[in-house]
Amino acid sequence: MYRFLLSRQWVILTLVVLALIPTMIELGFWQLHRHERRVALNNVIAESLAAEPVPVESLTSPGAEVKDADLYRRVTAQGRFDTAQEVVVRRRTNADDEVGYHVLTPFVLDDGKVLLVNRGWVPSDGLSQTAFPKIPAPPQGEVTVTGRLMPDQTTAESGIKNVQGLPDRQIMLINSGQEAERLGKQVLGGYIELTAPEPKGDTPELIPAPDHDSIGNHMAYAIQWWLFSAGVPVGWVILARRESRDRAQAASEAQQEETAPAPV
Repeated sequence: MYRFLLSRQWVILTLVVLALIPTMIELGFWQLHRHERRVALNNVIAESLAAEPVPVESLTSPGAEVKDADLYRRVTAQGRFDTAQEVVVRRRTNADDEVGYHVLTPFVLDDGKVLLVNRGWVPSDGLSQTAFPKIPAPPQGEVTVTGRLMPDQTTAESGIKNVQGLPDRQIMLINSGQEAERLGKQVLGGYIELTAPEPKGDTPELIPAPDHDSIGNHMAYAIQWWLFSAGVPVGWVILARRESRDRAQAASEAQQEETAPAPV
C-alpha cells in the first residue's frame, strides 16, 4: 500500500522533512537562548541603574575591558573636560530617529588619567558630512560627572565598520584603545554615558536610560519553531495517507473498468 514511499519524489520529500525537524528544533532553542540572554541583561541593567554610584576607577582602568556585570553601572569621576580633544561619533540617532552625532569629550581625572564621556546627541543641522557640528561647551574647571559605564564599541559587536580617512575630529566607534593612541594618554577602558551635570540648553541631548522592561518576542518565536517542527511530520503523514488513499481509489476504479462487461 505504501510502496510509493520508495519513489524518488517521496524519498526526497522524506529527506527534506527529516532535515527540517532538527533544524526547526534548533532554531527554537536559539530563540529561547536569546530570550534568556535578554532577561539576564535586563536584570543586570535594572540592578546597575538602581545601585548607588561608585568611583569609576573602582570598575575600570587603562586597557581594561568593562565586565558584563558592570554594564550600565552608575559611576562618578572628578576632573575637567578637555574640549580641545573633543570628537564626534558619526551617524547616531536620537529618540526621534533624527540622524546626528554623539559628542565624545575626554575628561581628565585628578590623577591625569582620561575618562571618555559621551555627552549626548547633537543634530547635524544639514551640515555636510565633513563639517564639524556646533557643540555647546561643557562646564568649565573642576567638576564631578556621573554616568552609565559602557564597554568599548567594536566592529564585531556593533556591526559598524570603523572607516579610515574620516574628516578631522570624527570617528565611527567609541573605543578607549584607539582614543588612547590618539591622545597619547592613559585612557580608562570603556566610556560613560553622561547623566549629570545636565546641559544648560537643549543640546547635547543626554542619552536616555536603556529599556530594561521589554523582553522581545524571542519566546514566542521559539514556541512557533517548535510547533512547526511538530507540524512537519504530521503534515508528512497526512500527505502520505492521502497519497495512499488516492492510489487505492485509482487502483479500484481501474479494476472495476477491467471487470466491467463489454458493451454489446
